[in-house]
Amino acid sequence: MPEGNCGRGGEAEIAGEDAGPALPGAARRYGAVVVLGAVGALLPLVLPGPGWLTGPVDWPRVGLLAVLNVCWGALAQGGPTPCLRLLRAALFGRRRPAAPPSAPERAGPAFLPVLFAGVLMLPPAAAALVALPAALTAAVPPPRAGRRVWNASQLALSAFAAAVLFRLLPGPELLLGSRFPVAVLPALAAVLLFCLVNCALVSGMRRLVRPGLPCTPPPGAVLLPALLHGAGGLMVAVLWQGPYGAFAAVLALLPFSISAWVSAQGHRERTAHQATVQALVQAVEIKDAYTRGHSERVGRAAVLIARQLGMAEDRLRTLHFAGTLHDVGKLGVATELLRRNGPLTEAERRAVEVHPVFGFELVRGIDFLGEARDGILHHHERLDGRGYPNGLAGERIPEFARIISVADAFDSMTTTRSYRRGRPVAEAVTELQRCAGSQFDPAMVWALVEAVRLHGWEPALPPPGGWDGEVPDIPLGVPEPARRPAGDLLPGAP
Repeated sequence: MPEGNCGRGGEAEIAGEDAGPALPGAARRYGAVVVLGAVGALLPLVLPGPGWLTGPVDWPRVGLLAVLNVCWGALAQGGPTPCLRLLRAALFGRRRPAAPPSAPERAGPAFLPVLFAGVLMLPPAAAALVALPAALTAAVPPPRAGRRVWNASQLALSAFAAAVLFRLLPGPELLLGSRFPVAVLPALAAVLLFCLVNCALVSGMRRLVRPGLPCTPPPGAVLLPALLHGAGGLMVAVLWQGPYGAFAAVLALLPFSISAWVSAQGHRERTAHQATVQALVQAVEIKDAYTRGHSERVGRAAVLIARQLGMAEDRLRTLHFAGTLHDVGKLGVATELLRRNGPLTEAERRAVEVHPVFGFELVRGIDFLGEARDGILHHHERLDGRGYPNGLAGERIPEFARIISVADAFDSMTTTRSYRRGRPVAEAVTELQRCAGSQFDPAMVWALVEAVRLHGWEPALPPPGGWDGEVPDIPLGVPEPARRPAGDLLPGAP
């Protein structure tokens, strides 16, 4: 699905998993209108029009900017760069064996400082043209043709609109006359308009593809990177029109390329982390089909609680990992026990209760999880010290574990399983409040109640076809755990 953020790590993205033939009819019509608009923006290149709209086109400059956009954009994303491939072919010919093909990266199809420089130096139609080669050749997931055309169209329209505004202000005269700082204002306005058009186009597609998703990223996530890239574009334009010409402008792009490349490596690492977590979750859900989707819902509910508590953003991602992986230790529990519809014996129950320790051992060596590992180990502890595996009480229970405990219980109570019917959200909330102070941390319960009140909660639906037989309607009630003998603590006990 399309994601719009004109300033993230040099990306101006765009197309997503829902682009292509599977799009709803309204989304396809909307995409066609955007493509036609982009074609209209390019028409002044071949048809006569107002001088301020067309003007003399410096084709060598257009071509060089387009090549820089392709090559620097790929370099910044850490992907295979066409410029480097051509240089390698010129230097080594066929003597160097080709590298094995790799899966395409989801890279942004533009390098924004170059695009912004084109907006400031070229007529609007030519500025739109600079965006096309990179967008039409970018590595994107299938269906590639639809994604590339969409990317090219919305970027071309954004660049066209920004260049029109810059000429109307009038920016070119101020820029050529080196009238600073007043020349910065039209450039700033053009960059902001580029981002507004980009976000508006992508948000419209998002709304048509998946109405429930947020349409735009937070303003702070867009404006600051956009201003930085806009400053880079302004510097390139000023240097290009100075005594050293394009050579100085290309050198000025190097710091932005390095910064964007570093950002891309971080994004790639985060993607690898997410893939690792999803692989573990899928393994659990294959083993215990009755909890399918439960892990992700617990992760989402845990983040809702943490946001309500004001947890720092850098910990929210780790908490989401902890909530999503809280039951990974079930991989070490006998499948027959996980799928048992009837009651468990005491020995069987204790065999299931060891799953937090199994989970901790499974993820012990995954460094990026950090404090998520303690959340996995202790998410079945109770505030009164009667939980497992270590019988921790009160503040000795890690914060992540206290959050996940509430999120886990809430989703379990509101989800229909084969052995009992899910309860309404209001009834589950009442049960959590009843157990606050004994089983659950009252602060975490309050945070969940507030988050549900503000954002709502959609309980999971039963699987297609429902469960076999009649699902019993068992009243809620948290059974009191058996008191463990002294010293009967599992590994990791304090």
